[in-house]
Amino acid sequence: MFRKFFLYMAVGGLALSLTAACSKKAPVSSGEVKTETVANLKTIHFDFDQYNIRDDAVPVMKDNASWLKSNADSKIIVQGNCDERGTNEYNMALGERRANAGKDYLVNLGVSTDRISTVSYGEEHPVDPAHNEAAWAQNRRDDFVVRK
Repeated sequence: MFRKFFLYMAVGGLALSLTAACSKKAPVSSGEVKTETVANLKTIHFDFDQYNIRDDAVPVMKDNASWLKSNADSKIIVQGNCDERGTNEYNMALGERRANAGKDYLVNLGVSTDRISTVSYGEEHPVDPAHNEAAWAQNRRDDFVVRK
């Protein structure tokens, strides 16, 4: 009886460990490239209809560049995102400009350009689905994810 109980507990603990480990990885987007969000790489935000790096994002970009320099084997994808306002075409183009602005800033801080790729998601990946200014401010962003 004790052996069965112990076996069930061991298998259950292993299943929980595997579930926790697997849940840390981001899903594969479009079947193209596996990515993983890294706690050391932080998101930056943009003003409405803008793609310039804001003053409050400069320390974040410096920290991201420092992490990349310390992890020289890592390659990243800068994901440009927009809020829901504007046409799909406009937001895809704006998301691309935002992703490229993030990439260019990292390159200017000394990160090799061949380690950084970009993608625009336009308005398709909101972090906050609400329809108000607070949500829109969170959705106007660049996410920095490590390629696997």
